[in-house]
Amino acid sequence: MAALRSFRRLSIASRTLSSFRQPWRASSRAFASVSGAPDPANLPLAGIRVLDMTRVLAGPYCTQILGDLGAEVIKIEHPIRGDDTRAWGPPYATYSNSSHSGPGEAAYFLSVNRNKKSVGLSFAHPAGVDILHKLAADCDVLVENYLPGGLKKYGMDYSTLAKVNPRLIYASITGYGQTGPYSNRAGYDVMVEAEFGLMHITGERDGSPVKVGVAVTDLTTGLYASNGIMAALINRGKTGRGQHIDLALSDCQTATLVNIASSALISGKKDSGRWGTAHPSIVPYCAFKTADGDILVGGGNDRLYGILCDRIKKPEWTKDERFTTNALRVKNRDVLEAMIGDIIKTKTTAEWLQILEGSGMPYAPINDIQTTLNLEHTQARNMVVEVEHPACGTMKLVNTPVKYSESKPSIRTPPPTLGQHTDEVLSDLLGMSTSDIDKLRQEGVVA
Repeated sequence: MAALRSFRRLSIASRTLSSFRQPWRASSRAFASVSGAPDPANLPLAGIRVLDMTRVLAGPYCTQILGDLGAEVIKIEHPIRGDDTRAWGPPYATYSNSSHSGPGEAAYFLSVNRNKKSVGLSFAHPAGVDILHKLAADCDVLVENYLPGGLKKYGMDYSTLAKVNPRLIYASITGYGQTGPYSNRAGYDVMVEAEFGLMHITGERDGSPVKVGVAVTDLTTGLYASNGIMAALINRGKTGRGQHIDLALSDCQTATLVNIASSALISGKKDSGRWGTAHPSIVPYCAFKTADGDILVGGGNDRLYGILCDRIKKPEWTKDERFTTNALRVKNRDVLEAMIGDIIKTKTTAEWLQILEGSGMPYAPINDIQTTLNLEHTQARNMVVEVEHPACGTMKLVNTPVKYSESKPSIRTPPPTLGQHTDEVLSDLLGMSTSDIDKLRQEGVVA
């Protein structure tokens, strides 16, 4: 408790934060920013400092968004194993220099940890807790994803920190929230997908429920979290006070059921289940097999249905009494989709793309991931960029999707190696000497 008492003695006056402090400049021993990256001072969240106590996906995705927008993100990791996703491979980006051993940096970790500084720090040692306290006292935002109450024994819960740093915005990301009968459960994306409706409506019409191909509940929670934090920063500018943000995967998954949930609430009836690529109330609006792949087409109204009929050289279908309105097409879905499918499968995907080009009707090939990343449009939108990683050399990463007319969010620094910035943070931000840091490292407090 000595560390906690020391923490509480910190004077609020001595560390009162301005709404936007000057961005923390990296020391000379830090790795260089990505070549051509903009000055972070021009980004929307410049001057905002974030203490990132999250791991795996939802939390790191949130803090990566904040980092992309200019915040200074200090990622706290276990000094030996680091974030869990550092071991989630293959694939790995292999090390290009002899100063690192092991298989390399996991692609999973690399996907959600750019624009951050890594500090290897042990909570098990009182000195490590003291460092956490000092960092929290000088941060604008803290993001954590421990079970409710899990950080209280370290004096890192919101009620304790708010007394010393009343401007702190403290975001807790959990599976089921800080309250409610499920609150003490560990939260996993796939479990929440299953229990909160998403898996039930995902999959083929007559098939088994399936999970979404990416951990979408984690990602939407990360998006809600970053949005909530930015709104809280605006509110703090009005009131001068921070606040606690309670984010649950279960709540975010329920919210993102959107129209499906609304239909169930308004009708009071059971939902219509899984529809594969089809739409429950629009026909034709689904994927069809081509001679060499798959293509989606969308005849969302009578006009678009007519365009499809013309392009597949079946204009007479627009006058077929079974298909003249969308309601009739929905009623006779199986017949019409089978008729269209018989024609679509006679040509390749590329041929159909050429036939449908310029038609004004929605259509799209179903691409694999490599094709997606190499699309002309993906490249033109600068969604894949090359960065120079300090341990692995040149690598490609997905870029931030946010485009501003003035600010230029980008990958300023590549995902860090474990503990890469421990010395920098402890010396430049907390004023520790080299000998103090070396002693902490010898004791296993930092890495």
